[in-house]
Amino acid sequence: MTILSRRSALSCLAIPIFDSLPMTAEAPNHPNRIGVSTYSFWHFKGAPVPIETCLEHAADMGFDGVEILYVHMEEAAKAAGGSVNNALLHRIKQRAFALGLDLMGFSTHQGFVTPDAEKRKQNIEHTAKCLEMAHELGIPTIRVNTGRWGTSKNFDALMANKGIEPRLPGHTDDEGFAWVIDSFGEVCKRAQKLGVVMGLENHWGLGREATGVLRVIKAVDSPWLKATLDTGNFLENMYPQMEALAPHAVLVQAKTYHGGGEWYSLEIDYARVANILRKAGYRGYISLEMEGKEAPATAVPKSLQTLRKAFG
Repeated sequence: MTILSRRSALSCLAIPIFDSLPMTAEAPNHPNRIGVSTYSFWHFKGAPVPIETCLEHAADMGFDGVEILYVHMEEAAKAAGGSVNNALLHRIKQRAFALGLDLMGFSTHQGFVTPDAEKRKQNIEHTAKCLEMAHELGIPTIRVNTGRWGTSKNFDALMANKGIEPRLPGHTDDEGFAWVIDSFGEVCKRAQKLGVVMGLENHWGLGREATGVLRVIKAVDSPWLKATLDTGNFLENMYPQMEALAPHAVLVQAKTYHGGGEWYSLEIDYARVANILRKAGYRGYISLEMEGKEAPATAVPKSLQTLRKAFG
């Protein structure tokens, strides 16, 4: 008697096991997981809410994950008399795991739109530091920015002018884009080494519009620089710009404005946004950024309900 091995028997049968499965014209409609940015619980006003408290709120409210805003974490650590170090990162990571939450995003503030090479170098190092912290936390992506000219009096003035500001005298947008592209080329080396992808957000400055974000992404041409799509930062032609950015997105930040926005309010049709993302094949996280003046205790759960309905 000849005894066939399991491998030989299977090869003799040569049965295409997937042929019997029903095939559909379109891919299954998988719901997106919904996270919340710690920014939703603290808008840079008053005492910063501890990050562990944000985690507990997120878990109690029914979120799947949390995106950490670096500035928030830094300010909360200072308020508690400490600093951002590995002990803090490990404590946050452990607490999130115990609560059943993914740590799914990390947002930093940096910018490369300056003729000062030393300042660009400092921002490259800060971005690299944030990549290292995200890696330590087990977070797969960080939000990054192009940066802006810095000619606005302050952020309130920038918002009053819809995110538009004059160029630095004597310089051009082409120069600015060259600084940004060269800087991200350097940072991508760190991102690749750590295995953390950067998502360039449509976040004022040279990244105010989808064309600016895509100009940088395509020039850098690295799998470690993609896009973070913020639904609340397109002030004109909102949906066409989302359509342009959606195929490149690794994270989507969804704004809500309960109680009126801190700087402005937008009417965003999240069913339409969900359809745009679905057509682009986006199956990643939706991260809530509740930017309204209503108390987070009531506004954040209402926002979650809106996003579950649209993306479920």
